[in-house]
Amino acid sequence: MSEAPKLYTNKPKKAQLKQFQEQQQKAQEFPSSSSSLSSSMGPQSSAPPPQQPPKESFARRYKFVWPMLLAVNVAVGAYFVMRTKKKQTDVEEEVAATPISTEAATTTLVPEKDQQRELFKWLLEEKRKVKTKDPEEKKRIDEEKAILKQFIRAKSIPSI
Repeated sequence: MSEAPKLYTNKPKKAQLKQFQEQQQKAQEFPSSSSSLSSSMGPQSSAPPPQQPPKESFARRYKFVWPMLLAVNVAVGAYFVMRTKKKQTDVEEEVAATPISTEAATTTLVPEKDQQRELFKWLLEEKRKVKTKDPEEKKRIDEEKAILKQFIRAKSIPSI
């Protein structure tokens, strides 16, 4: 029967492995003579290195990390749950605030608001393309861009 491959912490060189395998084969062929020879010769230099105790597993080596990792996961999960609940309550409040009779009017305002927002975005892109020569003109355009950005980020857009 052949032995299972051995796992070494310090991998021996091929020459050492060959010598070790040859010694094992000689020991299998001549069991009585090899034991007497090895005992009379003393320690052999080609023997494999002494086996070290196995290292601890990853989980045990870093056992202090697991509680921290668990706490961070719980905190991130709670953050995402609370964020989605907040968004849902905001949407519900907006729906509850608008009366049903004005539902037709709000549906026509939503596309107009979206169109205005698109218009502001287009204006902002055009302002970014402008090449200025005077520092005063550059300052004026920067202020206009800042105003446009505020309009784009705002929840309610003023009508033009």
